[in-house]
Amino acid sequence: MFPTPIQKTSRSWQITYQALLPLALIMWLLPLIAVMLFSIKPDSDFTQGNYWGIPGDIRFLENYGRVFFESDMPRYLFNSLLITIPTVIGTIALSCMTGFALGIYRFNGNLLIFFMFIAGNFVPFQILMVPVRDLTIDMNLYDTKTGLVLFHIAFQTGFCTLFMRNFIRALPFPLIEAARVEGVAEWRIFWYVVLPLMKPAIAALAVLIFTFIWNDYFWAIVLTQGPDSQPVTAGITSFNAQYRAAYHLMSAGSIVAALPPVLMFFLMQRHFIAGLTLGAVK
Repeated sequence: MFPTPIQKTSRSWQITYQALLPLALIMWLLPLIAVMLFSIKPDSDFTQGNYWGIPGDIRFLENYGRVFFESDMPRYLFNSLLITIPTVIGTIALSCMTGFALGIYRFNGNLLIFFMFIAGNFVPFQILMVPVRDLTIDMNLYDTKTGLVLFHIAFQTGFCTLFMRNFIRALPFPLIEAARVEGVAEWRIFWYVVLPLMKPAIAALAVLIFTFIWNDYFWAIVLTQGPDSQPVTAGITSFNAQYRAAYHLMSAGSIVAALPPVLMFFLMQRHFIAGLTLGAVK
């Protein structure tokens, strides 16, 4: 039923596994390696067709310096922070409260409300492009960071509620009953009893949502335009001219844009893994 651990297989298969694993890893990382290679190449390599060869010259400081000091990349990065951080805070706050209500209380329509929260996850987001754009225009939120934050909160709350509700239902219910017997108010039960137990789930969800929102490109180009409100994923395209693309600067900008979520994951790695695996074994 389950695959045999590699340690219990034959010696020949273990050697084959150890030989194929680095090759599979290199193939998986090949696009990232290509982007890193492009980011240090001079512009002349691309005009001469030297896409995959050895760089004619190493322009690491020049390319990354132009990204930081001769473009709007710092503003795009700041916009991404102003969009991502409030979205993560708002989404987790709402999902914690809705997850508590749907996971703890038993009332008519509980499952119906829960299904309504997660139903949006099954709708292809491309078909929402026109109505969402028209809605932001009608509300004077088009091409604003506030409009993008509100949309992301609304769109991500469904998945986060599913995550939090299932996590809370796995918590020991006698703790809540004991607090009620002692006369503790419901909001105090949520704040002092349930919320501390949800820290691993909150950490895991924060990493996931931060990565989702930071790497979003589709809604960034649908709901915003220009450096005043666009996040970094959409701002990278500003290195494209009318007749040619500055691939070396786009690659350098892509590496810079990828650093915050990678740093976020490594800082929260222990809590992220604990939140995903908590309750997986008894």
